[in-house]
Amino acid sequence: MSNNMDVRLIIKPYFATMVALCICIICLLLAAGCGQEQRSVDLYVDAVMLKELNENEMAVKKLDSAVKLNKRFSLAYSLLGEIYQEMEDYEKSAASYEKATELNPWSFKDYFNLGRVYQIKKKFTQAVKAYDKACELKPDYLEAHINAAKSYYEIKDYNSALIYGERAERIDPNVGEIQKMFGDIYESRKDYGQAIAFYKRALEIDSNNPEIMISLAVAYLKTGRTSTAKELLTAVIQIQPDNNTAYKHLGFCFLQLKDVDKAIESYSRAIEIDDKDWESHRGLGVAYILKGKNADGTVDETLKTKAIQQWRLSLEIKPDQPNRERLLKLIQYYSKEERVAGLRTK
Repeated sequence: MSNNMDVRLIIKPYFATMVALCICIICLLLAAGCGQEQRSVDLYVDAVMLKELNENEMAVKKLDSAVKLNKRFSLAYSLLGEIYQEMEDYEKSAASYEKATELNPWSFKDYFNLGRVYQIKKKFTQAVKAYDKACELKPDYLEAHINAAKSYYEIKDYNSALIYGERAERIDPNVGEIQKMFGDIYESRKDYGQAIAFYKRALEIDSNNPEIMISLAVAYLKTGRTSTAKELLTAVIQIQPDNNTAYKHLGFCFLQLKDVDKAIESYSRAIEIDDKDWESHRGLGVAYILKGKNADGTVDETLKTKAIQQWRLSLEIKPDQPNRERLLKLIQYYSKEERVAGLRTK
């Protein structure tokens, strides 16, 4: 009995695929007539079967031949886009989907996949154009609206991001990533009250999500709620012990709370996880200066040297960082102090 059941489970999806393929073939044959078009359909059918067998390179050759014979074969371009996407050749995938949408402007699937490919390539301006059309063709398709909102967010068109996000929310109000994006938008507008409300809503939907927890913690930091931020970031580290971002913000928390030793420990751990973290190098330098300050206003020479080293590393990693001039002044000031101290000891 169980053997028969196993056979049926294997056959069902295969049978469904073959039925769909047969329907597609019949439609193509009816449309193709004879001659070159007929040959291009035969090549397309071969390509479909090869793709089913994971013979993608051979399938691509068949499809290339098919579109040479019939340059208006939208289904062949669509399948090329799909195969190139699987092969992670996103340039050719995008070009194929572009051609497919040009030939068949009613294909939701091709516009949606074109948007995804551009999103992967971080070409967000092109992605929003594709997703706009996909959303127009299928107004109730959730993922298209989510991806459109995300892509608009990336190009800083926050009004459009909110519009598509709100549409996604109407389709499904329980999508944590949309609530987080709303939080990100309001955070960028420095409306921290709204940002916190949306981040908290996102956490209600997707509890213990480290990314959301960190965003909420940063918003708390910007509103002076340092202890609450520290608790959240500590919870993140319990979930993800190697979360560099959590340690970096935790270092800042400890600086605000005047616990310099803990700040040094947190920034050092962040750098241990990612030694290219210019913000943590910068913060660690500040922590060393605070740690080294004496009652008479002087700074311990060893800790001062460590601070300057961290600041210089920060600038090497990110030469055009915000507040660069201020950091250069700090390096100059404390380097001069070092030279003066050196002269005094001679």
